[in-house]
Amino acid sequence: MSDGLPEYTLGIEEEYLLVDAQSGALVDVPDALMRDCVRALGDKVSPEFLACQIEVGTGVCADISEARADLGHLRRTIADCAAQYGMAPLAVSCHPFADWHSRKHTEKQRYNDLARDLAGVVRRMLISGTHVHVGLPDDDLRIDIMRQMTYFLPHLLALSTSSPFWGGQDTGLNSYRLTIFDNLPRTGLPPDFVSHAEYRRSVDMIINAGLIEDTTKIWWDIRPSARFPTLEARICDVMPVMEHALTIAALVQSITRMLVELRRRNQRWRIYDRFLIAENRWRAQRYGPREGLLDIGKGAVVPMGQLVTELIELLEADAMVLGCLNELRGAQDILAQGTSADRQRATYADAREAGADHDEGLREVVRALMVEFRSGL
Repeated sequence: MSDGLPEYTLGIEEEYLLVDAQSGALVDVPDALMRDCVRALGDKVSPEFLACQIEVGTGVCADISEARADLGHLRRTIADCAAQYGMAPLAVSCHPFADWHSRKHTEKQRYNDLARDLAGVVRRMLISGTHVHVGLPDDDLRIDIMRQMTYFLPHLLALSTSSPFWGGQDTGLNSYRLTIFDNLPRTGLPPDFVSHAEYRRSVDMIINAGLIEDTTKIWWDIRPSARFPTLEARICDVMPVMEHALTIAALVQSITRMLVELRRRNQRWRIYDRFLIAENRWRAQRYGPREGLLDIGKGAVVPMGQLVTELIELLEADAMVLGCLNELRGAQDILAQGTSADRQRATYADAREAGADHDEGLREVVRALMVEFRSGL
């Protein structure tokens, strides 16, 4: 703490899918490759539920500059290690043409328990996400900021969308990942708790009843972290371009500080009905930033460009203090370039126009994702 205020430290977790570098098809992570990654990165890398996934997590970063260096090192190392085995990582939430039926889960007690408890629902979890942690040491402060930040979750999702394809088909959604993830229990928007005590009463009931072991089995779009004194935003797709991931981290960090500063002035962001926020969540999931979101205060759908401009203006002072103003403004770059979902569709369309068949068009999408993973590193 500094002068009694949070220091807003950052942590970023990303889940990657591993593919054959030539065919683009999913492959399981060889034990030797995982050992190489662990030797290079220690506890910043680990297996995930499916054997074709690798998870990385930065250390506790003081600011966005430190997060960039740490995440860049993680991405570079995973890519270099995978290349030794003729493989490549994808920072994308759904593989464009993989079949979930053929995937197996990692042999680990936690994952064996998940496979048993969640049955057919968890077997479809061929998806990856991004989690951004912001340090907030006070329990009640985390719950209060979680209540208010829920309003902004659809904005974050819209900018991060990277999962338009599933099983070789364009789903029409920008984030099909959430369609899969929402089938799990204890997902979606968090309940509207008014205190940490109320939160603990609810979660402790199902823990004490033996339904879950701990709060790591609670997978809301935003939650108090089960392992760290942080608030953890979990709604976002994985983004192939690292700078876009850093923009999302800057947004989460800046929104957190803005809301804490409001609280210090005895003010707060209005708590809107979850029904209305869920409508924006669906719009972000379906369209990404293309069709705008409902401005609940105005009662009208507003283009995403206008919402992003207003959000940057709202957060500029906080981003300057945090040292992430350039990354915050990167939200405009995401709109200009399109999200990964937009770019994947464009790559597929270009390939088809150039004479590729459907399958080759999807392989071209994977090749582009492999290139984007290394961009800026």
